[in-house]
Amino acid sequence: MHIDALRRFNRFYTRRIGVLREGLLGSPYTLTEARLLYELAQGERATASALGRDLGLDLGYLSRLLQGLRRRGLVRAKRAAHDGRQSLLTLTAKGRQAFRVLNSRSRDEMASMLKPLGERDRNRLVEAMRTVQGLLTIGKTDSAVLLREHRPGDLGWVVHRHGALYAEEYGWDERFEALVAGIVARFAKDFDAARERCWIAESDGERVGAVLVVKQSRSTAKLRLLIVEPGARGRGLGRRLVGECIAFARAKGYRKLVLWTQSNLAAARHLYKEFGFKLVRREPHRSFGRELVGEFWQLAL
Repeated sequence: MHIDALRRFNRFYTRRIGVLREGLLGSPYTLTEARLLYELAQGERATASALGRDLGLDLGYLSRLLQGLRRRGLVRAKRAAHDGRQSLLTLTAKGRQAFRVLNSRSRDEMASMLKPLGERDRNRLVEAMRTVQGLLTIGKTDSAVLLREHRPGDLGWVVHRHGALYAEEYGWDERFEALVAGIVARFAKDFDAARERCWIAESDGERVGAVLVVKQSRSTAKLRLLIVEPGARGRGLGRRLVGECIAFARAKGYRKLVLWTQSNLAAARHLYKEFGFKLVRREPHRSFGRELVGEFWQLAL
């Protein structure tokens, strides 16, 4: 009975969202190709092996899909500096435009689907989807990743990895590492254990991520220096770290959680939006050897 009901729902929903059509959303791309464009558009330079693991795709099948996207000028590959056997995959300008079209059409189609529903029914639908997602991911979370408070040596690692990763992935120079070093030095020197926290994510004894919450004022906390190692991405770790920051800030009685990021850090921006942060100000600036647009976000607690 349960199996048949689940299969009925799958048939209904795949038909309802149009994934049975030859091209997704009237595009020349299949559902899997569109999903690859989406993953690569999130701002994280991925490897084929990481994409295959995160999406549950056979590497041979994935390789053929990526070759097709590269032939069409949508994806480029560059040998990874940290491992010559791996290639980092990114979208080309044509690929980013293809993603923008798909993303816009998807949002329009979802809006059309929701239009006949009143606010109460929309809320019921969203809550039901959360229930389905939660039930079907029980036991699937990455329990091997431990979140712990910082220890001696951890803060130096935070500085080092920010400097190395942002140089490799975005071409930022040593002035960014200097900025991070200053933030970390102030955190260590003035650390208020009752109102501030650093989380270190650890997997099999190796550090794979970190984030800080620091006190900006009596009522405002600031989220700083969120980082997730490339090999640990795509497993919900960034979401766990941001969730810890929000829960901590609320528990400590802060009224607002703020952060500063850059407009080109798409994956982080997407995550902040998911948690309800609002963009309050943008400021173009030249820093770290690049022309950037700084963004100030805040979340009412």
